[in-house]
Amino acid sequence: MRCPTIWGVPRSCVPPPVPHTPPLGRLLRLYAAGSPVTCEPVDQGLLNRGYRLRTTRGRYFLKHHFDPDTADPAAIERRHRATQRLAALGVPVAPPLAGRDGRTVAVVGGHAYALHPWIDGRHRHGGQLTTGQCTRLGALLGAVHACLEQVMPPQGRTRPATGPHPVESADPADTFALIDDLLGHVRRHRPADAFDALARHRLLERRVLLEQHADRRPPRGGSVGWVHGDFHPFNLLYKGDAPAAIVDWDRLGVQPRAEEAVRAAAIFFVRPAGALDLPRVRAYARAYRRAARATPSQLAAAVHRVWWERLNDFWMLRWHYERGDTRADPQFPAASALAVWWTREYDAVCDAFVEA
Repeated sequence: MRCPTIWGVPRSCVPPPVPHTPPLGRLLRLYAAGSPVTCEPVDQGLLNRGYRLRTTRGRYFLKHHFDPDTADPAAIERRHRATQRLAALGVPVAPPLAGRDGRTVAVVGGHAYALHPWIDGRHRHGGQLTTGQCTRLGALLGAVHACLEQVMPPQGRTRPATGPHPVESADPADTFALIDDLLGHVRRHRPADAFDALARHRLLERRVLLEQHADRRPPRGGSVGWVHGDFHPFNLLYKGDAPAAIVDWDRLGVQPRAEEAVRAAAIFFVRPAGALDLPRVRAYARAYRRAARATPSQLAAAVHRVWWERLNDFWMLRWHYERGDTRADPQFPAASALAVWWTREYDAVCDAFVEA
């Protein structure tokens, strides 16, 4: 069975976190960054470890790359070079620092690390943004996509812009089997709790929805391009009212660009009860289309694929029941309600993304 996805990214393939202490002395010598004063874990990340580091020479963000899908040092350096080129075009990023040897990745004890300047800023959910700031957010993502096409080498294009869709849409038969398996986990969990009750309710509800909409599975095909790969509130820092840095470029790759725009909106603008804030989505999407030169038909197709993806996706329940990893549990109520609401309000969601 394929690894489940959220935002188009495999999640259950990632090992759960284990205690780890970075080798600060050796790392800082490699970067000539002084001696450590304080080192505090940053707890927002689900896929890699980060540390707020203060040394005798300044403040830094130390990133430990341990996701097996993205931790290859050569691949990390290629992504680092991309962010450096984006910075030269004025995209708000935080490129890594180079070590004494000129490299931006340090491998110590078989682990890969990168040292970035510390960015003073905070994360902001879409509900905290004004209409104008939603417009700016959409324009920012559109500019990222446009600039990536400028800075990434042509030989890096693994798929033509109008070639086959890189990800086959979920097969409902596989999802029905997964629902049955997860229901078994829920029944066996003792002592039963409120999370189990919600999980059971959403699984049964989703099975009914899939039975009703199984004939709406998206076909292969669609426009692709270079994308950030994981654009959401925890990967964007604001300083005041303005975006200060887009971080975590581990999923940089060639994927459907419009789908990244829809996925990002579904994370930024979901309300606690599981509805999307459509006025904010509309402002964001209009600006994205202008900046990325995306057509309404591309956005409509992306809305359909991401809706289908959400309808078939249970990565949070797999983390909870298969791995015993509860870090994503707080996201589950809104995320699971969104699939139901989106199905009911499908036309309104599509209109918000494609209206001029």
